[in-house]
Amino acid sequence: MADTTINPADLHATVLLHEVVEWLRPKPGGRYMDGTLGMGGHSLQILKTAGDKAELLGLDRDEEALALARKRLVEFEDRIHLFHTPFSRFEEALDEIGWDLIDGAVLDLGVSSMQLDVAERGFSFIHDGPLDMRMDPDSTTSAEELVNTLKHGDLARIIRVYGEDPLAGKIASAILKAREKEAITRTLQLAEIVRLAYPPKMRHTARNHPATRTFQGLRIAVNRETEELEYYLKTIVGRLKPGARVAIISFHSLEDRAVKHAFRDAAKGCKCPPHQLHCTCGGRPEMKVLTKKPLMAGEAEREANPRARSAKLRVAEKLAPDGEEA
Repeated sequence: MADTTINPADLHATVLLHEVVEWLRPKPGGRYMDGTLGMGGHSLQILKTAGDKAELLGLDRDEEALALARKRLVEFEDRIHLFHTPFSRFEEALDEIGWDLIDGAVLDLGVSSMQLDVAERGFSFIHDGPLDMRMDPDSTTSAEELVNTLKHGDLARIIRVYGEDPLAGKIASAILKAREKEAITRTLQLAEIVRLAYPPKMRHTARNHPATRTFQGLRIAVNRETEELEYYLKTIVGRLKPGARVAIISFHSLEDRAVKHAFRDAAKGCKCPPHQLHCTCGGRPEMKVLTKKPLMAGEAEREANPRARSAKLRVAEKLAPDGEEA
């Protein structure tokens, strides 16, 4: 259980806070959803900006984060609804509290500082800890299980597709060779295996630790992050009021591409094949893309919080049923 005497703001710097709130335009009486509540930074500012009678639904897979966020949002305790659930199941939470449509939604797809910096959570290749990486410790599959049981092809695919590491095959081979001698159970143990899989020249010239991408790929696979995001992007449009906005912060190209393409497709409307000259599907645009290019953190924020350097924010707005702006 989280130590609720800790100040959540000391554990995690909220990324692109002012940009998210500015684009969401919270208003009195509005209903908002934070699908990745974390330490509650975005949610707190949304409620403060919205003013009177605004309500917020907050979701997170991490019970420790929920406990800390509840403390941080205590001044609004009569206007918040917090659920221990992944953001892909947001419709169940909406139905439970009796909300049909919402006025805005935010997703921050990054891993929190609390998760990265607490060695026991197993996300870090800098601090030694059990090879876990589960955002929800009660979920079933850990990184240790994947690393020690997957076949070469499946492991290489995770590292190549989710981690975007061109040396995925070589790294997977090194992992399989190492686990023949002993089980891989610790984060630094895996980090060293990956480091040594890199050629010496690349090892010494790499801007980031050689294990960065492997750990990213495993984390995404363990928490099914790609599937979670794809389902959310397909369903969120149907639960937005006309004029409502959805803001999504991503931290690597795989996520950003998924958001970009989903927003673009929702804004296009027509689903006919590209070679077809005339539309026969009758599809209408459902969304308007408000950020043609992703918004990035400013220099001051990047200096204060290095983890903000890779953050990209995209925002889209729900159109009225006739395809016009609300």
